[in-house]
Amino acid sequence: MQTVALEKELSSTTYPGRGIVIGKSEDGKYAVTAYFIMGRSENSRNRVFVEDGEGIRTQAFDPSKLSDPSLIIYAPVRVLGNKTIVTNGDQTDTIYELMDKQQTFEQSLRTREFEPDAPNYTPRISGIMHIENGKYNFAMSILKSDNGREDACDRFTFAYSNPAAGEGRFIHTYMGDGNPLPSFEGEPTRVDIKGNIDEFTNLVWNNLNEDNKVSLFVRYIDIATGKYESRIVNKNK
Repeated sequence: MQTVALEKELSSTTYPGRGIVIGKSEDGKYAVTAYFIMGRSENSRNRVFVEDGEGIRTQAFDPSKLSDPSLIIYAPVRVLGNKTIVTNGDQTDTIYELMDKQQTFEQSLRTREFEPDAPNYTPRISGIMHIENGKYNFAMSILKSDNGREDACDRFTFAYSNPAAGEGRFIHTYMGDGNPLPSFEGEPTRVDIKGNIDEFTNLVWNNLNEDNKVSLFVRYIDIATGKYESRIVNKNK
């Protein structure tokens, strides 16, 4: 698979939905992740990211306009020891709780399936980053409807050991805008990761569709020490 420019991949569609990027910084020192959310409805756009312990959660920007919290209020990022979990829904908690009971990332996600938002049946996308003794690996997952069927869930897990510096993988919920929204297809896209945390944050945010983007979270984790630095960008201020 060829490496594509992340800014080109992000700007090529007006609505990739929610997306996760995981990889390694150009200098090879940092494990990198980015998670963004987009929205077309007032309910989806009425959100911000806020810090929550070592992770983040979504929150209504204007609580009076929150009509249905079920699929939009959740913790996208949680930290379990030397593992950082990043997802597009409340499966973050499922992964955290079951891995804390010694189940694997893949086993945890076998208890879940795509979102019950017919006719889109939005995929659940998840990632996990593992840093230990100066070594780094990650995995990504997608749970999606089998060609729009409500009663069939396809589960795919992709694992990456010793990722290359300046490279990452990008998975998102939708292939583009549509009605119903077309689910992501294939394996996560190989993308480049450029610059320090602020440069990378700006690159991602500035290449998301201006009308539909809502919030962005970026974290750089020092592979040698496990210490991290994060950025949050919210369109609602």
